[in-house]
Amino acid sequence: MMNKRYLVALDQGTTSSRAVVFTLEGHMVTSAAQEFPQHYPHPGWVEHDPADILSTTQIEALRTAVRKAEIDPNEIAAIGITNQRETTFLWERETGACLYNAIVWQCRRTAPIIEKLMADGYGDVIRQKTGLVPDAYFAGSKIKWLLDELNLRERAKKGEICFGTVDSFLAWHLVEGHPHVTDATNAGRTMLFNLHTQQWDEELLSILDIPREILPEVVDTAHVVGMLREDLLGARIPVAALVGDQHAALFGQACFTEGDVKNTYGTGCFMLMNAGHEFRLSQCGLLTTMAWRLNGVPTFAFEGSVFMAGATIQWLRDEMHLISSAAESEPVAASVSDTGGVYLVPAFTGLGAPYWNMYTRGTLVGMTRGTGRAHIVRAALESIAYQSRDLFSAMAQDCGQPSAALRVDGGASANKLLMQFQADLLGVPVLRPAVLETTALGAALLAGLAVGIYKDLKETASGWHVADSFKPQMDEARREELLTGWHRAVDGALHWAESNK
Repeated sequence: MMNKRYLVALDQGTTSSRAVVFTLEGHMVTSAAQEFPQHYPHPGWVEHDPADILSTTQIEALRTAVRKAEIDPNEIAAIGITNQRETTFLWERETGACLYNAIVWQCRRTAPIIEKLMADGYGDVIRQKTGLVPDAYFAGSKIKWLLDELNLRERAKKGEICFGTVDSFLAWHLVEGHPHVTDATNAGRTMLFNLHTQQWDEELLSILDIPREILPEVVDTAHVVGMLREDLLGARIPVAALVGDQHAALFGQACFTEGDVKNTYGTGCFMLMNAGHEFRLSQCGLLTTMAWRLNGVPTFAFEGSVFMAGATIQWLRDEMHLISSAAESEPVAASVSDTGGVYLVPAFTGLGAPYWNMYTRGTLVGMTRGTGRAHIVRAALESIAYQSRDLFSAMAQDCGQPSAALRVDGGASANKLLMQFQADLLGVPVLRPAVLETTALGAALLAGLAVGIYKDLKETASGWHVADSFKPQMDEARREELLTGWHRAVDGALHWAESNK
């Protein structure tokens, strides 16, 4: 390792594929990103073209980042892969060719499958074994839909078909020898992985009629799965971490102590709390999920998911044309002192924790004749903070007390108005680190841990420090007034969903 100076993260997200180069000290050198299109074949359906993710985005992003950094690929100690979770691929084991577009985590087409599971009484067994609330969000129902729709079950039983989430798909195509692997964080998002045994669960596979033969091997989060194909960069580099994006961010935020909480403001908004080494079910509508698994030892987390965060800002830009760029949302929102009583519940693909309603849809309430563009833009921004506050409160109830602070990252964490409003709603400081690319950083640090760059968690955390702290400024009466209005708006959206099932 004497000549190794860099770590690289491949961060494959919902709307773009990125590669980020870091020094061994955790400083970002450069990054490159490639956006790719989303496909919406029917209302509520979301798909990606696997070729877009693999060749035109992730490989190109990797090559561009290394070229921009002006480094010798032989100086790269390891590569970590982090990914949008739950997005589901099926491909032929012999050829690597995908048999259908990737079904994205946001896609709601499998809601009827989930309804039947619940009606058949399987909700509790799924929750007890996986820590998950049965939902179309997770990969298991997507696999079943693909096997049914494409009539692939017999081929699957013969071992001719591979299932994988994005990490598994990339590892199979980018690593020498085509390893069919996934890590425990991604396996834990399938609704098929038993968190107690840390194995694929035969009962859950039977319930969804999914052949064991299509599933990848589950490995530790920091684990050398093989060497990067030499034709990609001209060097054989260990691919040494696979990790779901939110778990990578938890790691990159150095949330190594039980009770530490981070929130990532990306396409969705995801809050995770380190819940220690003991499996516990949430009593407040949160998920229990893997934080990571190191040397065979699992660390768990409580998680709450907001389906529409940055995607709400994209909606303002692309569908409503109220802003021309995501960055414009802050000055437009700041041009008014408040929303004038307007609330947006951005449940365009349903509501996640703690509500878990697949049928809720976006709702805009409280408008008057004086409502203008800026009020709606501000309501959209504030909706991200309201949803996150709901998650933070649920975590406080589950652990018995609120965390002393919230660590934040992701694109929208650069929005000062949003971060200040978030601190005001929470009543605790919001801490923004010097390196905002914590998802990529977490994957890079995990890869470094796997190849011996760092000897323990303390060493990996040495580079984390706070760059900005947003302290609450709102008085309690105003906070409660706003939260009451928000929960009335959510109740209205839930009532609409109930009457339109």
